[in-house]
Amino acid sequence: MEQFRVSKLLSELGLCSRREADSYIEQGLVTVDGKVVSELGSRAYRSQKIELRLDAQKQQAARVTVILNKPIGYISHRDDDQEYQPAASLITPENFFSGDSKHTGRFNTKGLAPAGRLDIDSSGMLVLTQDGRIAKLLIGENSPIEKEYLVRVEGKLSFDDLDLLRHGLILDDQELKPAKVSWQNEDQLRFVLREGRKRQIRRMCELVGLRVLGLKRVRMGRISLGPLPVGQWRFLRPEERF
Repeated sequence: MEQFRVSKLLSELGLCSRREADSYIEQGLVTVDGKVVSELGSRAYRSQKIELRLDAQKQQAARVTVILNKPIGYISHRDDDQEYQPAASLITPENFFSGDSKHTGRFNTKGLAPAGRLDIDSSGMLVLTQDGRIAKLLIGENSPIEKEYLVRVEGKLSFDDLDLLRHGLILDDQELKPAKVSWQNEDQLRFVLREGRKRQIRRMCELVGLRVLGLKRVRMGRISLGPLPVGQWRFLRPEERF
């Protein structure tokens, strides 16, 4: 029977990211069958019981996740282009959404990283988190989370091309996963995807002769953008689940 790195098994169990797992192992906060492991690279069998100790769970509970209504003109990741401001620069007390009546008074937003991309020409819901579990859930290779977009387009779309948008297009030599695509109104389409290739919706539209005039993400999983104003943010509440 094959053994695997404990950090990999923790990630597979959804308990934390592999990077976080290494940190917990170094701190002696991981047990295998009740015994503490503190050496990086430690291995275990999948059949063994792997757990995080209470102090690791407390660290996770203290981590925050925020939802930002990203304006056009901001990049989602700092390394995208040094010329433009990263969306994380908007996470300030001044931009906190005053309509969030359940605000807990926390403003510990250091170390927030985007869980997914939203290109500079797109707006809407961007999740930034300190929690590797949420990042993996939203952007992991086999993420089950739906992302919903409203896309304003120019051009004519036949029934056959609408079917192609739903399933049958190929990007980067790979067939796209099935998508839900429907008309929202006479010039706006609704896309629901379970993957996130680079500029995927814009490229899909180009393949069927449409030009994207505007793109906004309005939902990720069970959480919608709602009344959050452009450029403002709020905390993910404890009872909310993607």
